[in-house]
Amino acid sequence: MDQSLLISIAAVLVAYLIGSISFAVVVSKMFRLADPRSYGSKNPGATNVLRSGNKKAAVLTLIGDALKGWVAVWLAYRMDLSAGWIGLVALAVFLGHLWPVFFRFVGGKGVATAAGVLLGINLWIGGGTLLTWIIIALFFRYSSLAALISAIFAPFYAVLILGTANPLVWAVCVMSVLLIYRHSKNIQNLIAGKESRLGSKKA
Repeated sequence: MDQSLLISIAAVLVAYLIGSISFAVVVSKMFRLADPRSYGSKNPGATNVLRSGNKKAAVLTLIGDALKGWVAVWLAYRMDLSAGWIGLVALAVFLGHLWPVFFRFVGGKGVATAAGVLLGINLWIGGGTLLTWIIIALFFRYSSLAALISAIFAPFYAVLILGTANPLVWAVCVMSVLLIYRHSKNIQNLIAGKESRLGSKKA
């Protein structure tokens, strides 16, 4: 097998393992907090960690989950992989967060990791998507709604900046679809008026 192909495959596998590190669980253990999978939305992510009342833990979780997405894509660029392989690396680190091998394939919803991946792919795409999330979150106070609308807009930003022919655009589209899928319960709660707002405490 060609050495460059082996390197590319290895990069995808390493990206998945990086994505499988659940910072919500790791940080919660560091701060001696309850497992985020045991309260609130039971989602191991920054928003649910915030429900513990520990803002520092939530911020560290957010940074960690975003950073792992950015690092995986940055390394792929540094390795001079093709756009197609970089797209696979981006998907691999995202899938690792959703279905982490280290935590019995029970992971988060991928918002922060997706943001890190998008910033790694292109600062304008990541920045535009992040700005969309901030605006919706500030106006409506629903993290899930902000994530859903950002997921819808991200492919449009990618097409606008990279064009339809770039394989990275399709990676962004797949991530957006998966992110919306992971928020299916939140969509039901939003429609029913039962969705928790940002900053609400754990039950």
